[in-house]
Amino acid sequence: MKKRIAILATHGFEESELKSPKEHLEQQGWEALIISPEAGTIKAWAEKNWGKEYPVDQTVGEADASGFDALVLPGGVMNPDKLRTNEEALDFIRDFFDQQKPVAAICHGPQLLINAGVVDGRRMTSVAAIRVDLVNAGADWVDEEVVVDNGLVTSRTPKDLPAFNKKIVEEIQEGIHAGQAS
Repeated sequence: MKKRIAILATHGFEESELKSPKEHLEQQGWEALIISPEAGTIKAWAEKNWGKEYPVDQTVGEADASGFDALVLPGGVMNPDKLRTNEEALDFIRDFFDQQKPVAAICHGPQLLINAGVVDGRRMTSVAAIRVDLVNAGADWVDEEVVVDNGLVTSRTPKDLPAFNKKIVEEIQEGIHAGQAS
């Protein structure tokens, strides 16, 4: 069965953290769409400089979580910092939790989950820089390559992408995760 996955991002996302999961999901024969507050294109951050521009498939205002099987949140420093104050983006994220669908966040991506109010009591990981933020929001933070908590997949950095990508696929194949609602 063909799956549709939303990848929520804006300017300044870490290029590898969007590109690698997108390609891995598409290799499964699935559709991975870039969702952003901006129409047109969004520009990647590639380690230490601006990277390529990626076409936006739908704006967050056009997108509806019910039309997707899962959500991926790439990191980068700028990307989640911009998105976490965008109420449309936060509502989009909350809808995935309300519908008990898999959500995956890497690096700084879990910052969005803090602002969406969905981390309390969750076992999670992230880039070390936001560990205290997650703990203060009620998460049980651990330093592991990939952590799965009832449909929520988190990883630390681009070096964890192979494990992150594999777990995303597993969680999407499992489908709805009862008990995940925010």
